[in-house]
Amino acid sequence: MPPETPAETTTRLRPVPARRPARTAAALACAVLGLGLIGGAATGSWLTGNSAAEPAVRDGYTTARTLWHSVPVDTLFPRTLTGDGAGPGGADREWTRIGVAPDSGCAGALDPLLLGTLRPVGCGRVLRATYADATSSSVTTVGLVFTRGDATGMDALHTRFRDEKLAERADLMPRTFPVKGTVAAGFGDAQRASWTVNVLTEAPVVVYAVSGFADGRAVTTPQPVGKATAARATTAPAQAGLGHDAKGVADRIERGLRTTISARTVVPR
Repeated sequence: MPPETPAETTTRLRPVPARRPARTAAALACAVLGLGLIGGAATGSWLTGNSAAEPAVRDGYTTARTLWHSVPVDTLFPRTLTGDGAGPGGADREWTRIGVAPDSGCAGALDPLLLGTLRPVGCGRVLRATYADATSSSVTTVGLVFTRGDATGMDALHTRFRDEKLAERADLMPRTFPVKGTVAAGFGDAQRASWTVNVLTEAPVVVYAVSGFADGRAVTTPQPVGKATAARATTAPAQAGLGHDAKGVADRIERGLRTTISARTVVPR
C-alpha cells in the first residue's frame, strides 16, 4: 500500500484571519492543559507498565516458564490428591505427598536416554514429588519438566511421542524419587512398575509419573499406563492398580498446573 498523501498537498489553503489576543491566550491555555493531560497519562502508563503500545500480555508459555520458582510447592504438588473413581473398576483413590525433591537440573533427575529425547526443546528445570496411596502399599513419583521450547517445538515433540509411541518405551521410563525414612525409601529404578509421560502443547512442560510397590519389591515386567489399566490386564502392576496410580497422580498434577497457568495468564482484550 502506498504511503498516505499529506492533507496539505490536496487541501486548498485558506486565508489566515487576523490574530486576536484573547483567542490566542485561550488557545495557549488549552494547549498547556492538553500537554499536561498527555504527559500525566504517559507517566501513569510508564509507572504501571500498561502502555497501549506495549500491552502487558502474558501467554501460557511466558507464564509457565516462571512457575517452577514463583509458585508455592503446595500449589504445584498438593499435600493430598483425591481421585474419585480413579482406581481399578472405578474405585476411589487418595494419595498423600510424602516428599518433595529440591528443584534441580535435568541431568540427575532424568534418564540420559529420556533427556536426549527431550533435547530438541531443551530441558530447563525439573520438579519432583512422591506420593503414597491411602493404604501405603504403592508409591508414585510425579515430575514436571520445564523446557525451553516454544509452541512449535512442543507441538513437534508431542507429535513425535504420539506417532512413535515413545511414552510406551521402557527405556524411556522416568526415574523415581525415593524419600528416606518413608515407605518410598526403597523406591528405585528396579521398583518401577508403571509409568506415563505427557508432552503438553499449550505450555513448555512435560508431565510424567512412575509408580511401584511400597514394599520395595522389584518389578521385572513394568507396563506403561495404557497397558496396565486395560480391562483384562493380568500383570502384577495391573492387578495392584499401579497403572491407575501413575495415571491418577499425573492427571491431577497436570490439571492443577493448567489451572495455575490459566489464572496467571492475561488474555488480551
